[in-house]
Amino acid sequence: MSASQPVVRDISDTALWAAYFRARETRRQDALFHDPYAERLCGERGEDIARTIPDGTRNAWAWVARTYLFDRFLAQELSAGVDMVVNLAAGLDARPYRMTLPAALQWVEVDLPEILDYKERILAGEKPACAVERVRLDLSNVPGRRDLLAALNARAKRILVITEGLLIYLAPEEVAALARDLAAGDRFQRWVVDIASPGLLRLMDRTAGKHLSEIGAPFKFGPEEGPSFFSPHGWSPLEVESLLSTAARFKRPPFFLRIVAKFPEPKGRQGRRPWSGVCLLGRTS
Repeated sequence: MSASQPVVRDISDTALWAAYFRARETRRQDALFHDPYAERLCGERGEDIARTIPDGTRNAWAWVARTYLFDRFLAQELSAGVDMVVNLAAGLDARPYRMTLPAALQWVEVDLPEILDYKERILAGEKPACAVERVRLDLSNVPGRRDLLAALNARAKRILVITEGLLIYLAPEEVAALARDLAAGDRFQRWVVDIASPGLLRLMDRTAGKHLSEIGAPFKFGPEEGPSFFSPHGWSPLEVESLLSTAARFKRPPFFLRIVAKFPEPKGRQGRRPWSGVCLLGRTS
């Protein structure tokens, strides 16, 4: 890589970074999930990003815990009758290929054309467990987004939305607008999100966040309110799981962080405390 070339060129490159951690976890004998496609999806570039960006591999436990929790909530909601999953900013997620899913499930992936084209090339010839539809759309295109959500709402009885690794790059008002757009459809019943506290954002801005800011993808969303941020916008938190506490159960973080994880975590507002978690939201409006 040229010394003048950015490690991460644009926000889509973070999908390669995430795939690297899934590949690394999959190689463990005690893996919390298995993604046999992740190594091909991340490629050499994904590993290069992880090893070059500041602190790019230091918190692998957080990436692993996030994937594990999204998997868990997905399986839980499928058991409750979800018949469509809408993955917004799907990136290089391979859940339709690596997880046991109902054959009748509708799986819809939404992302930019370049990232979905790349994924289709890598996964060509692989068979997903259910029907997969890929929609090439920039989610900042609000009219296009609303048209898509309205069309999907008409096709299902109970929809689960997942936004893994997306919201942190959106401004609070953009997250609120997305929440309202999702709540406008009565079939959109559940939403799985990951969020961070303002304290964690400030901490990350000193390392990887600084580099991402330089390429126009700063961390923006770390609500003071925590998961209750979504309550005025049509969604209420049903379950909240801390990434640190989850990872500590499986002895993934360094020893000193496993000690920290033994202390009770405050509920609700996190403020200056470095905290991140995965939340299952339920539609209230």
